[in-house]
Amino acid sequence: MKIITYPNDILDKKAQNIKDPLDSKIQKLIPQMLKTMKENNGMGLAAPQIGESVRLCVIEYQGKAYILINPKITSHSKTKVKSEEGCLSFPGKFIPVNRFETVQVRYLNEKGEKCKIKASNLLARALQHEIDHLDGIVFINR
Repeated sequence: MKIITYPNDILDKKAQNIKDPLDSKIQKLIPQMLKTMKENNGMGLAAPQIGESVRLCVIEYQGKAYILINPKITSHSKTKVKSEEGCLSFPGKFIPVNRFETVQVRYLNEKGEKCKIKASNLLARALQHEIDHLDGIVFINR
């Protein structure tokens, strides 16, 4: 799969909620996205970055793959941390971005089960970055 680079209208658009996580199109997309993310040495990838305007993102952190369907940040710390970020849609560009230190996210996994995760530091940053993509926000606008 080809990663869409900025500027491209799909990266500025809010992605659609996924009605059926078990839909064959979504189920096919998940392994393709994981493969594309790994081939490009990414930590996360959102569906709009490969031309699909749906609320799906994948993250790999410390050897564990997270598949997040319709993710939503439900709470966050008051503390923010500024750290350098990169993005597969902005090859070679790294900029400091202010993000919440800790976030809690509710989502559906690849089996359609309700899940929640509380994350801090790098995983929290990756979750915020990918959910921003689903909301049509790119990191240069943070």
